[in-house]
Amino acid sequence: MSKIRKMIMGATLSGVAVALAFSPAVSQETQKKDEANKDRLPMVVYDKNPYPSTYKPFPSVTTVIQNATVFTGTGEKLNGASVLMENGKIVAVGTEMDVPYGAKVIDGTGKWVTPGIIDVHSHLGVYASPDHKSLSDGNEATQPVTADVWAEHSVWPQDPGFARAIVGGVTSLQILPGSANLIGGRGVTLKNVPSRTREGMKFPDAPYGMKMACGENPKRVYGKKGGPSTRMANMAGYRKAWIKARDYKQKWEAYYRDYKAGKDVKAPTQDLELETLMGVLDGEILIHNHCYRADEMVSMVNMAKEFDYKISTFHHAVESYKIADILAKEGICSAMWSDWWGFKLEAFDGVDENIPMVAAAKACAVVHSDDANGIQRLNQEMAKAWADGKNVGLDFSKAEAIQWITLNAAKSLGVDDKTGSLEKGKMADVVLWSGDPFSVYSLAEKVFIDGALMYDRSNPDTFWQSDFEVGYTKKGAHQ
Repeated sequence: MSKIRKMIMGATLSGVAVALAFSPAVSQETQKKDEANKDRLPMVVYDKNPYPSTYKPFPSVTTVIQNATVFTGTGEKLNGASVLMENGKIVAVGTEMDVPYGAKVIDGTGKWVTPGIIDVHSHLGVYASPDHKSLSDGNEATQPVTADVWAEHSVWPQDPGFARAIVGGVTSLQILPGSANLIGGRGVTLKNVPSRTREGMKFPDAPYGMKMACGENPKRVYGKKGGPSTRMANMAGYRKAWIKARDYKQKWEAYYRDYKAGKDVKAPTQDLELETLMGVLDGEILIHNHCYRADEMVSMVNMAKEFDYKISTFHHAVESYKIADILAKEGICSAMWSDWWGFKLEAFDGVDENIPMVAAAKACAVVHSDDANGIQRLNQEMAKAWADGKNVGLDFSKAEAIQWITLNAAKSLGVDDKTGSLEKGKMADVVLWSGDPFSVYSLAEKVFIDGALMYDRSNPDTFWQSDFEVGYTKKGAHQ
């Protein structure tokens, strides 16, 4: 009886479905949708990452560094500790550790271990060595806003500067376009490894950065070429660009909304310049803002609020100490030199205690280089800033200060979940120092990137030499 009832119900429902299908109103509606969809093009979605990273970690073996003094990068100092690296990751850090069978053991007695150093402001590759106009590819100084250019397309992987940087313990670095323009273009974060291609160096899944510049540089470059020639025109130039970007973003949002609603709409034309700016507004691209004066940095913060985007980091930031509380409140990093200031008027009001003063306000303090030579000694730059702070009573521990070139730098680049500290599961980017890294006499002895030994001061076989130097420089001579 139950089976018969189901058959009757099924027949009834089927009859309803047939009736609906042949209802004149429904039929016309369906026909309209079919006709609308018949010639409809697929929804337009541009590839946001057309040049993805092809980086693969170099071969590594399970390695443990024993009995060293370890700065974890999280503010801790461990005496007589071990660091275990396996399959390219940090597996364990501590004073009591079982060594896996077959692991390579390095005696760290009398030596120090830190996370790999990260430089958030470098022009290696885009201003490659030797310093020659044919290798000067860092500033697209042809118009004030060039958000469409990407630094990675200027990076020359053969720049000998990369090999010199790893000797100083640098495992990752951000390559930025120069600061001639109000908006100079995209930066790219790289792993400091030898590679034939740019993509082979790109830090996997690192967000892009976008370079902006305040103050004197855009005025100097464009003052006699149509402007901007004043700071107020600088500001107007940024705002005009953001207004265009906001309109562009709204057009794309309207397009996707209408397309998904079934409307036959045409996609906006792709605009490389506005695409990068839209990436900032969408929170996908980080702002790295060259800015010296405190008043200008505040103007940039206010403009970010006007257009609803976030500034990741102010670079150079000679007057950050004047607004350290604001930087802390807004969650903005400040990347600074230890004692390089006074070389132009906007850099005149600097103090050697800038970095520790920013850190004391609990803002994200970072030491950067912006220099092919300075990148080789970022540990010394950090040490100078630490000592200057100590002299005025800003008594940070060394374990805290090491974060200025490791974890805080990783935060600035949006990769602190992957590197910047010796925590379980992070990339095994590790430096073994001959002594206290705050000493000018200490040298990076071994540098690991993703657990692979990429530089060993005692083993010339690990020294890099770019093709460009073959026949000109003895391998390892620069080490």
